[in-house]
Amino acid sequence: MDDVDGDLTDMLGELRVLLPTAQLLSAFLIAVPFAPGFRNIVQAEKHVFLATFLFSVAALVLFTAPAVQHRLMRPLQQRARFKARASRQMLLGAASLAIALVLATQFVLSEVLGHTVGNVAGVVIGGLIGTAWLLVPLIWNRRQSA
Repeated sequence: MDDVDGDLTDMLGELRVLLPTAQLLSAFLIAVPFAPGFRNIVQAEKHVFLATFLFSVAALVLFTAPAVQHRLMRPLQQRARFKARASRQMLLGAASLAIALVLATQFVLSEVLGHTVGNVAGVVIGGLIGTAWLLVPLIWNRRQSA
């Protein structure tokens, strides 16, 4: 835990970046089944859609949970402990969002350009997320501690 005093400002800033992505993706996915061609997609792609939608909504729930919990637990007695728990929820939300982004990429591009392109693009986006969200911070931390 970087901030032992329990200041929640940095966490709020992070949520302001992550939450709109999950909101926009969920809004897009809510509209998809009402599109005229949705009934014509193959059943396997409907399963991909379902998983994408569920992961996207899970990310929304996990990103908004710290704000709701903070409001219900007022006055907050143990800020550092709350922040640690909220950080775990945010990381789970980020994992759900990452999976939803990969699946959304696969779903959309499979419908537009075919399954091979969709699958390759999903793998590429998964690799990009893994690199930018996981590998870069790990390398940075190793260089900082060396």
